[in-house]
Amino acid sequence: MQTIIFDLDGTLADTSGDLIAAANACFLALGHGAMLDPIKDQLTAFHGGRAMLRLGFGRLGQPWDEADIDRQYPDLLRHYSAHIDVHTRLYDGVEPALDRLAKAGCILGVCTNKPAALAEELLVRLGIRARFAAMLGSDSVAARKPDPGHLLETIRQAGGVPESAVLVGDTQNDSAAARAAGVACLLVTFGPEGQGVARLNPDGLLDHYDQIETALAGLKRRAD
Repeated sequence: MQTIIFDLDGTLADTSGDLIAAANACFLALGHGAMLDPIKDQLTAFHGGRAMLRLGFGRLGQPWDEADIDRQYPDLLRHYSAHIDVHTRLYDGVEPALDRLAKAGCILGVCTNKPAALAEELLVRLGIRARFAAMLGSDSVAARKPDPGHLLETIRQAGGVPESAVLVGDTQNDSAAARAAGVACLLVTFGPEGQGVARLNPDGLLDHYDQIETALAGLKRRAD
């Protein structure tokens, strides 16, 4: 039985608009402008709140350090939690794809670097939480992706085994976690980096969720 583990941000849903709005809220509260662009900075958004804050502080043209990030990060999370699904949308074809995979007997799970409570809330609001046998966030384990333990524990809690598992993701963290865990990796190409994710040499690429069965079959042929 195949286990398919999905990343969340940038893989199942485009969450960048709400993430960037939360980071910009921090800079506006500090008396600055909106330091991040909702289009140009999408890729940074998918690397998490701290990455967005670092980018914004770096654009201020004044000294800052990690203590500034630590101070603002809780405010970012509070704003994001209160506005978690204003702009966020599932990528085209996600729900039918999940239904087809489940009907085919696949075990489904989510392994995300978003804090677990926020991930749970978002998946519920998007209407897809019940489709997943397990959901582990960044604070569900001792170390998050790219640490392979995060992925392996998600597979275990979902009821699968690494040998028949696939991670569907969108970033280097996903690629590195899968490689270290000995798990096949499928990277999506509809995120801000597009076909550029091929540079990470994943086991396969996914251009649209309508094609996920074909992409998974391609992984199997490679393994054979």
